[in-house]
Formats: sequence, C-alpha cells, structure tokens
Amino acid sequence: MMDLAAYSTSTGEAFQFWVLGTVAVIGALCTVFMKKAVHSALCLAGTMIVLAVFYLANGAYFLGIVQIVVYTGAIMMLFLFVVMLVGVTAADSLKETIKGQRWLALLCGLGFGILLCAGIGNAALTEFNGLGQANAGGNVEGLAALIFTKYVFAFELTGALLITAAVGAMVLTHRERTERAKTQRELAEQRVREGKQVPPLPAPGVYARHNAVDIAGILPDGTASELTVIKTLRQRGQIRDVSTEAINDLKALERRAEERLGREEETAK
Repeated sequence: MMDLAAYSTSTGEAFQFWVLGTVAVIGALCTVFMKKAVHSALCLAGTMIVLAVFYLANGAYFLGIVQIVVYTGAIMMLFLFVVMLVGVTAADSLKETIKGQRWLALLCGLGFGILLCAGIGNAALTEFNGLGQANAGGNVEGLAALIFTKYVFAFELTGALLITAAVGAMVLTHRERTERAKTQRELAEQRVREGKQVPPLPAPGVYARHNAVDIAGILPDGTASELTVIKTLRQRGQIRDVSTEAINDLKALERRAEERLGREEETAK
C-alpha cells in the first residue's frame, strides 16, 4: 500500500511552495517576455535562486549550493558579461538571423511543455520513496549516482550545450581586421577632410557657481554649445537650459565692465 505519509506536507511547507512557486513562475515568464536581454537574464537568475531554495528545503543541500554558486553565480554572470560585451539590444532580438528559428523555437517550447506535463503526471501517479532512501549514503553520493548512471547522457548533452554556447560567444565577439589600423595622424587628417570637429570639444559650461556636465557651455556670442554636453544626458532630457540666464549675466558683466572702464577713464583725467 502506498505510504500516504510521504505525500503529506505541513502548512509551512505548503505556504513556502505556493509563494516561491509563484515567484519562480513570474520570473520565468519575465525571462521570456522581457524586451532587454539583461533584464531577462536577471529574471532568470532570480528564478534559479528560488529553485535553489526549493532544493535546500527538500534536503538536497549540495544541489542547492551548486545551483547558487555554479548556475546563478557563474553561468548567469558569464551570460551577462557576454551580453554586455556583444551589445545585444531589443532591435537585434527582432531580427531573424536563422531562417525558421521562430517556428523551431515554438516546436521546442511545445515539446518542453509536453515533457514537463509528463514529468509532473509521473511524479503524481508514481509512488514516492522519500528523501531518506534517496540520500541514504549522503546527498552528494545520491546525486552522483543519478548523474553518472541514469542521467549520464542528459548530463553530457548539457555540458556540450554549455561549451557550444561559450564557443559561440567567442565567435560573436571576435572581429577579423581586414585592414591596417589608422594612426592618430591619419585620423586627424580624415576629420579635417570630412569637416568634423577638428579641435578638442569644449568643456562643460560654467554658470553661476556651477561647473557641471549637465550645463551647456556658453559661446562668446552668449549662445549655448550642444557639443559641451554628452548625448546620453541630452537624450534623457537631463540638461539644464540656462542660456537665457547666461545671456543676462553676460550683459550684466558687460555693463559692469563698461562702468569700471568709465570710472578708470575719469580717474585718469
């Protein structure tokens, strides 16, 4: 007769399962539907941490620590490093580089869903022996026995996929140089021929006790120079427009200079 006690859970375990399970599902959905690759990777890292908590709660301490250290701490950080190095954007993800990859991804997702439903059904209908028997010789020994006997092909296939991903990242980041790199003199001559900014860019403007990068520099005619602020601040709309106040201050300085010059001329007479 099936041991019904193996299926019973306490209120705390049930609460933990439903709360963390909900967080894991939300993180997995955000991984798929996020537009930016970095955000998707962070959501996947959160889902992996929740899975590690599940392992720890079920007595698989070694597997839980490996889940955090190896997968979340090493592989996900490597993925984030590759994403930032390659520079993947939302526009790149919309380009179909491999013909038919969307249909292939749909079929793979459907197959994974079928396998997931089959696994859940098998776990629900099959008798559960309990963690005591699974970890009879220790969690590390029980995990090693499963990896290198029953799931050895899946383990080797996962290792091959990770190696392929690492090689693919190296191929994507490598760029063959087909021509000699230009010297500083050649680059300067090219800027002159193209009519670009030849001298160094002007520094950020100084206005009323402020010397900040979000304030445009004032030219001699009193107008603000857009070259004195970086494009990032301009696109964010974080530039302070002080051109009107600057022009008024310049006029005030001119009046004061004229008054001072007039007083010096009177003194000289």
